[in-house]
Amino acid sequence: MKRFDCIVVGSGATGSIAAQALLAQGFSVLMLDAGQRDLDFQSLIPERSFMDLRQSDPEQYKYFLGPNLETLGPQPGEGYAHLTPPRRALFKEVQRFLRNRSETFSAVESLAFGGLGSGWGLGCNVFSDSELQQASLPISEMRDAYQAIADLIGISGSADDASAYTHGGLSGVQPSVPLNPTAAAILQSYKRQRSRFQKQGFQLGRPALALLTEAKDGRSPTTLRDMDFYSDAERAAWRPWILVDQLKRSPGFSYIGNSLVTRFTERDGVIQVHALNMQTLENDSYTCARLILAVGAIGSARIVLRSQDDLTTQLPLLCNPYTYMPCIVPARIGKPVPDRDMGLAQLVLFHDRDNSHTDIAQASLYTYRSLLLFRLMSEMPLGIRDARIILQALTPALVIAGIHHPQQQSTLTYLVRELDATAPTGDRIAISSAESEKDYNNREHRERCFIRALRSMGAWTIKRVHPRRGASIHYAGTLPYSTQEKDYSLNPDGRLHKHKNVFVADGSGFTFLPAKGLTLSLMANAHRVAKAVGLTMRS
Repeated sequence: MKRFDCIVVGSGATGSIAAQALLAQGFSVLMLDAGQRDLDFQSLIPERSFMDLRQSDPEQYKYFLGPNLETLGPQPGEGYAHLTPPRRALFKEVQRFLRNRSETFSAVESLAFGGLGSGWGLGCNVFSDSELQQASLPISEMRDAYQAIADLIGISGSADDASAYTHGGLSGVQPSVPLNPTAAAILQSYKRQRSRFQKQGFQLGRPALALLTEAKDGRSPTTLRDMDFYSDAERAAWRPWILVDQLKRSPGFSYIGNSLVTRFTERDGVIQVHALNMQTLENDSYTCARLILAVGAIGSARIVLRSQDDLTTQLPLLCNPYTYMPCIVPARIGKPVPDRDMGLAQLVLFHDRDNSHTDIAQASLYTYRSLLLFRLMSEMPLGIRDARIILQALTPALVIAGIHHPQQQSTLTYLVRELDATAPTGDRIAISSAESEKDYNNREHRERCFIRALRSMGAWTIKRVHPRRGASIHYAGTLPYSTQEKDYSLNPDGRLHKHKNVFVADGSGFTFLPAKGLTLSLMANAHRVAKAVGLTMRS
């Protein structure tokens, strides 16, 4: 049996970065990955703009509605209603192999090639020094890692009031894409009242996105086809699978797909990794000197609990509370929409109560077109014919504000492993989640502040929608960082306590979850953990 220097579990945002950093240090790397890759839609979607496709492609129903019109029928669970057919591939086989049970929490995981990063909204946010300290992340190391990731993936953004909260002090940031007219109207209104908003703790500007506006490393800039929820064919948007495909051409890198890692054992400095072949359901095993888990806070916790045969320990779980609010900008009702546009966040609004960068909430503002009007029909108290006419007029004026709140450690949200004889792995994860009265009141107050601020910017909130807890898909904290050698915690360098050669490179160690989109920070953390693994290999 071949022994590798390092085995990385997972091909997502953290796994791909960890593998790349280990290869750069000269180590042999085996990536074990579920690797579900759906190529069907890539061949179905022409590389043309949304407006062009809507007006001229007779086969458009296959990718907008699904080959069997499945998006028009009953949905398999909460959160699926707004998923486009191509993005549903992210969740293929999840209900079979990653079982979870909860009455209060909707856990979202992926077995796709590239993980959840293949549907990531591309928002790039640098945590402040205070946020890094609260999350138990080393400030200097993370600052260096942020720049390394920015250089690797390419980030676009603007120098404005929001930039201190988004790309921070990163260099080499490309210009932002042109602003949608509806978002531009909101931004102009903000600028006219800028001093008043800032006294209330609000800062509005363009988001930093992992989206190229200039060519980089063989990737072309975005052409603003407005197909962001359907296709990544032009590769202007950075996705983990782009990096993994590059790594496959590198000496020293091996990749095995359809491989679900279930547990590990460590004896005499050697790690044996056990995996389930997802096609044959047979068990395989691999050996390495260092194991790096990078399958998300829930996934890594699941593997660690299995490896200890633990059915009783409750592990903490951090998850950003999330609310979204459809808004109307009356000045834009019935106005023309641009042919070239994007479905990603147009603006980002931060609420920093005391301008200390310590307790920040974030609202990402999206315009609405390429997700199609039928997704909103059921929420209107009208017949389909009338609803369609009204929605056509409202679409240019429609903005969706998605609000994320910060999350401190709490005993009210946790997970535990349970047996499940019907699952191929023989187990499942049970999650319990609740919100304290203090957190609820704080969130309610803050959201009302957002509503008033948006109204003053010309965006009137229609309603607030509170999805089930877990809908933010921002998870962390299951194996928190600790300087003490204790079970189910991580050393600051990412090493799993009570183990010499097992490391965790995802967000499992975070002891605080800022409201800012966390993918850039997850990747930066994976980079620094991989560098720490390299140091242990050389010592």
